[in-house]
Amino acid sequence: MKAIRYHEVGGPEVLRLEEVPDPVPGPGEVRIRVRAAGVNFADTERRRGLYDAQAPLPRILGSEAAGVVESVGPGVDASWLGRRVVALTVRSYAELATAREEALLVLPERVSFEEGAGLLVQGLTAWHLVHTMGRLSAGQSVLIHAAAGGVGLLAIQLAKAAGARVLGTVSTESKARLAREHGADEVLLYSEGDVAERVRALTGGRGVELVLDSVGASTWKSSLESLAPFGHLVSYGNASGQPPPVDVESLFEKSLKVSAYWLHTIHPPELQRQAREALRAELVEGRLRMQVGLVLDLAQAAEAHRQLEGRNTVGKVVLRVP
Repeated sequence: MKAIRYHEVGGPEVLRLEEVPDPVPGPGEVRIRVRAAGVNFADTERRRGLYDAQAPLPRILGSEAAGVVESVGPGVDASWLGRRVVALTVRSYAELATAREEALLVLPERVSFEEGAGLLVQGLTAWHLVHTMGRLSAGQSVLIHAAAGGVGLLAIQLAKAAGARVLGTVSTESKARLAREHGADEVLLYSEGDVAERVRALTGGRGVELVLDSVGASTWKSSLESLAPFGHLVSYGNASGQPPPVDVESLFEKSLKVSAYWLHTIHPPELQRQAREALRAELVEGRLRMQVGLVLDLAQAAEAHRQLEGRNTVGKVVLRVP
């Protein structure tokens, strides 16, 4: 099969389209003929050696795939054969990928492979940020940084469905329009003054109950300053670099909470099942809109990384597998 691999860490140019052996599904696994593979910012960090750097090289990137089950391993129900699925997996920048049977989610016909490729990593992250970590409820307010990104747009919709008021931050007016189209009540441009000051102005001086921050270093100060008393800052990425160490003393005045979320933490199986089924139902019934922002062919993986790192994308970045 063809796959995108890198043999050394570095810039996007290290990604190469190569012929590699087909994967063989083991016990409890299926093999998927990949039609679309999701691209995530963490993939660019892995490629640069900034994240998950202990993995041996050469390496195939990718953690989510949408496609058709073409073979099953020992112990797997044969009824999966031929079914359209999306799965959390590894090495999905490829024509074929294996996945655990319990990691599969049936993809309805009305949902494209490109949409499906964005459902699990970013969708599950957004769901857990809003519900598991943030525990948002009606009447509360949330500030979502990078609101026009894949997680951001999904988190906007999920937070609105929970009855929250949603404030977002973005870098351009076109991204602001997109965030508003997905339900954001207020959208702030980073370039138009102090974010925390504007958040307080929009909330009657109180601040927000929850901040979701994937940006890191450049937004950390404003995230903390935007919180209301007993507010909660959840970090789930560091696109602009590592934030400074948490000064616990500074949290006392407003009794603030700072935490982190990572999708690859082992979740209780029932919680993950609930999240997956909730996302699928929202998508199937048309209440959740997947914004696929950039679709490139598998061979153009390096360009996908360039666009993502350059902050030139909105919504989900997907590699289409011919």
